[in-house]
Amino acid sequence: MRLPAITRIFNLNDSNWGRGSGGGSGNEPPRRPQNDGRDNNNGGPPDLDELWRDFNRRLSGLFGRKPSGPPGGGNNGGGRFSPSSRGTGVGLLVVVVVVALLWLASGFFIVQEGQVAVITQFGKYKETTRAGFQWRLPYPIQSHETVNLSQLRTIEVGFRNTSRSKVLQESLMLTDDENIVDMQFVVQYRLKETGARDYLFNNRGPDEAVKQAAETAMREIVGKKKMDFVLYEGRTEVATEVAALMQQIMDLYRTGVLVSTVAIQNAQPPEQVQAAFDDAVKAGQDRERQINEGNAYANKVLPEAQGQAARMIQQAEGYRAKVIGDAQGDAARFMSIESEYSKNPEVLRERFYLATMKEILENSSKVMIDTSAGGNVLYLPLDKIIQQAAQSSPPSGSEAAAAATAAAASSNSRPAPTPAARRKASDLPSLQDSLSINRYSR
Repeated sequence: MRLPAITRIFNLNDSNWGRGSGGGSGNEPPRRPQNDGRDNNNGGPPDLDELWRDFNRRLSGLFGRKPSGPPGGGNNGGGRFSPSSRGTGVGLLVVVVVVALLWLASGFFIVQEGQVAVITQFGKYKETTRAGFQWRLPYPIQSHETVNLSQLRTIEVGFRNTSRSKVLQESLMLTDDENIVDMQFVVQYRLKETGARDYLFNNRGPDEAVKQAAETAMREIVGKKKMDFVLYEGRTEVATEVAALMQQIMDLYRTGVLVSTVAIQNAQPPEQVQAAFDDAVKAGQDRERQINEGNAYANKVLPEAQGQAARMIQQAEGYRAKVIGDAQGDAARFMSIESEYSKNPEVLRERFYLATMKEILENSSKVMIDTSAGGNVLYLPLDKIIQQAAQSSPPSGSEAAAAATAAAASSNSRPAPTPAARRKASDLPSLQDSLSINRYSR
């Protein structure tokens, strides 16, 4: 190639550029004639028309056309040009090389971090490239489309931008107990590492598919739950189940989408029944409060009643054991008395008599003295004497001695029993036992 000739033709540093054609031949740039004093520019900058004509002459010279008329420039017009085959070939080759280089250079592209580029060849998937400086065959042979894998995408279902901008066709859902709830939730998702191809080619509208899958999954999960569960204690569980079901749907349709989170923004009954629902909620809260108060009272009363019942049962058990023990003891004592009575009835009868009289006289304030000298029985009004002594003064030593003597005389008036009778009498039971024997003997 004749690059020096080209540089001479398009040399912008030429002082005669745009100032008309001067003398010269071949590919030499024309020179502007000397100023004869009639130039209107007076040495100033060239005209635009002259610049354009000068550019056309130089371009014609590049493609091998030479001026065939008289040299000249300015406003008198240029001469005719004759084509040159050698110059034309060189110019075309230069243009082809430049265009080819520009076409090949258009295949370079840069993929940012967190993105991938999907390359297609004649519209068919070819490969996926990672981040960095990449090259492909230029268009129309190959083309590429950049997909952002790290971007966290968000879809709103049931509302737009704010909770007040509701979309009732999406938010109203039916529960298992045939109630309607207004569900507004947000789905956040990103693409899988190998999901760029599926995201671009397997679905016409992948983002719309995610939205429809979210609405479908929410309706299915809410339709299996009770209204109170969805509105109050089950929000987290519902969101988790919706995310799992959405992922199953996305994998089934091969969208290349990875569901990150499902967040329920608002869950409430429809506005038309909001007042009635609030009343029902308050009634339910009152019911729960009364139930809690009843349970608290029951927890207080029941242990006390159970304790009293246990105490009464223990007392009854103790009384039963006592009665049974007493009865068994009385029966054993009766059997022993009956065996002794059968051995010596006279001694036992005398013992019963003495014990009975002892009990009678212990409760009496009167003393009967039986004397051996006469047949009359002396009566000592001890109760009157004691009352008088208590009213006047304490008894003296002589009166106390007299009372003791009288008591001793009464005890010595009856003959003493024999040693054998005393020993047998000491082995016999008391008056209570004798009364029992008499009662059983009758």
